[in-house]
Amino acid sequence: MATKTTAAPKKAPTKGRSTAKKTAFPKATYLKWYESMLMMRRFEEKCGHLYVQQKFGGFCHLYIGQEAVLAGMVSAMDKEDRVITAYRDHAHPIALGTDPKYVMAELYGKTTGLSKGKGGSMHMFDKERHLYGGHGIVGAQIGLGAGIAFADQYLGKKQVTYTFMGDGAVRQGILHETFNMAMTWKIPVVFVIENNNYAMGTSVERTSNVTNLSELGESYDMPALSVDGMSCEAVHHAFAEAAKHSRSGKGPFLLEMRTYRYKGHSMSDPQKYRTKEEVEEYKDRDPLSIVKDVILKNKWMTEKALTELDKKTKAEVEECVKFAEESPDPKPEELYEDVYTQEDYPYVKE
Repeated sequence: MATKTTAAPKKAPTKGRSTAKKTAFPKATYLKWYESMLMMRRFEEKCGHLYVQQKFGGFCHLYIGQEAVLAGMVSAMDKEDRVITAYRDHAHPIALGTDPKYVMAELYGKTTGLSKGKGGSMHMFDKERHLYGGHGIVGAQIGLGAGIAFADQYLGKKQVTYTFMGDGAVRQGILHETFNMAMTWKIPVVFVIENNNYAMGTSVERTSNVTNLSELGESYDMPALSVDGMSCEAVHHAFAEAAKHSRSGKGPFLLEMRTYRYKGHSMSDPQKYRTKEEVEEYKDRDPLSIVKDVILKNKWMTEKALTELDKKTKAEVEECVKFAEESPDPKPEELYEDVYTQEDYPYVKE
């Protein structure tokens, strides 16, 4: 069976609403979006080079192309809101304000890493910035995200939890169990599908009759939006609307972010399921280039200043590598640290 590709951006959904509008934002917002996305992009490009050089092992899933989703989320969210995601997670802590050197150290498996070197590429956590992973089991974070939101609801807090998943994870049964419970209890959770079209390497069209993934909430009367995930403006509007809904006590909201990854599912992906022409068409909608054009058009920065910013960002990434390589490896006894145990556990049978 031939692989079906989608060379052009998907059309607006026939059901629900699209948030493709682009309302003007101030200079500071565009500059923040650009700086944040530039750091994510340069960091991930460096990770790809380091992985090929075998500087660190395990799996490595790059976020290149999807940066607008996180940039738009951060500009719309409250600082105390929670975030949980799957294993394409290097960019999430960076977008939330984590010093990228600790992300790099985690990739290297060093004690200075976000998870003390025990999590690696797929398990980034930053409690201070309310990032609760980085989860390697496909779909596992869906239920965990709803649980975090339920805890806040139970304690009378006003935080919202943004629960990310890929288009492949929506085929897991836990999604339906969680959607049903979250709607029944009106849990303050925003479910975010980062639909980059292919899951690991199989197109959405080949895995489901429902290709507009925002429709998945309809069985539970969950409000939803299908969003241009390559547009920081559209993403910001969508997150702001979803968060307002959930924070007000009305329950969950579903966002389908129609985005695209320029690299493979992981570094071992030969990408034979799509054409080079398709990738180039999506690169024409590169969020980094679009925001850069807005900055130049408004004369907020010159081309020379932007070039200097790029050099500065690359230098910062090199400092991250230096920090990671000079950080200490974990000692053997670390195997026994941070492990949950309970004395006199009643269910252990000798």
